[in-house]
Amino acid sequence: MLASSFVYVGLVIAVAGAIGVVKPIRRLGLPTRLRALAVGGAGAALMAIGLVLPVSESHVARAESRLDDYAPVWQFNEVHTRRIAAPPAEVYDAIKRVRADEIAFFRLLTWIRRGGRPLPESILNAGTRESLIAVALREGFVSLADDPPRELVVGTVVDAPPGTRGRLTPQVFQRTLPPGFSLATMNFRVTPDGANGSLVTTETRVFANSPSARRRFTAYWRLIYPGSAIIRMMWLRAIERRAVAAPKEAEWR
Repeated sequence: MLASSFVYVGLVIAVAGAIGVVKPIRRLGLPTRLRALAVGGAGAALMAIGLVLPVSESHVARAESRLDDYAPVWQFNEVHTRRIAAPPAEVYDAIKRVRADEIAFFRLLTWIRRGGRPLPESILNAGTRESLIAVALREGFVSLADDPPRELVVGTVVDAPPGTRGRLTPQVFQRTLPPGFSLATMNFRVTPDGANGSLVTTETRVFANSPSARRRFTAYWRLIYPGSAIIRMMWLRAIERRAVAAPKEAEWR
């Protein structure tokens, strides 16, 4: 994502400039504190640009998935795909069984995301007893579609006006809400690849329904995007390991 790249490239440049202000580093092209200050300022400006670049809105032209039913409009999304040498039924089962400790870097990245704070069990502090999907559905997410072996869709409210109360249901994602809400949906979609394998796609969409909600989420999204992308790619790898190992496990039962 280009805007997120601006943020992190700007951060690296700003940090280099700050170090050069403390101690000029000729090898980095920062022979004087004045030049280091200018470089640091340029890095900070690049970060600011990345955080405030406008976002565009996307719409589903024709619903082709259950995700399209619940998230037909969005401003933020990411998509990751992996081909897995296992049939759709075993892949779908693996999606519902993978735990947080099976996903590389998940604990580290969620620890960073919550600022190292100890939290009750949730998607940001998942244990090892239940699958990550089960934890999500118990702690803040709602099931929007569970259509084995084709598609699993979950959703949550990531931002809401102060004082908002009420039970999260699938209907929340299909009605017009008061301004100030940001809704996130995520799916895993499994399709046969024609060779007894599967093509697995996970997509996350976020819709912010007001300019203020959009501004708040824009900065947040661009900061978390690299970690979010890593988690989803590692999640697909964990699903692959479980699905491929499933026949071997069955042989020992």
